[in-house]
Amino acid sequence: MNAVATKLFKKKCRNADCGIRFDTPRSLQTVCSPACALAIAPSNREKASKAIDQRERREIKTRKEKLKSRADHLKEAQVVVNQYIRLRDADLPCVSCGRFHDGQWHAGHFRSAGGHPELRFEPLNIWRQCAPCNTHKSGDLVNYRAELVRRIGAEKVEWLEGPHEAKRYTIDDLKAIKAGYRAKIKQLKEAAA
Repeated sequence: MNAVATKLFKKKCRNADCGIRFDTPRSLQTVCSPACALAIAPSNREKASKAIDQRERREIKTRKEKLKSRADHLKEAQVVVNQYIRLRDADLPCVSCGRFHDGQWHAGHFRSAGGHPELRFEPLNIWRQCAPCNTHKSGDLVNYRAELVRRIGAEKVEWLEGPHEAKRYTIDDLKAIKAGYRAKIKQLKEAAA
């Protein structure tokens, strides 16, 4: 009988405590002995566990994204836009009462988002407003309008008050709005730093 020559692979033991060089006929063998295999088994399990956890997290995130409704995307886009407005107007007083205070700040719409959904994401329609004016005084629109005329001019205020074409935002539109305002937020934060 003819003996078949076996190719030997030169390897270095992966066990950091061992590290000896050995020859093996198995290309996937990474340790020199069963003892070394047992020694590195816990770290291999941890690596595998972390990889599985990351994969599962990505899958869960993808599944959650698919389950979101248009209304969910609309709310998320509004949150990002409001955050941008509060950062943009950080040095300005309340658009309605003209005061600075230590309380909560909102992003108040001049023309309400419910009554005028086409202006929901229009930056000229949204300004930093203190919580008492926005919540308890329903926006204090008389003073809001007077200050808005000073800030952006009567022509633009009249444009806001005029008729507008209705908009029906798709999920892709809302994702694009969210991404665009996130980029603007990043620019504002970088400029402030």
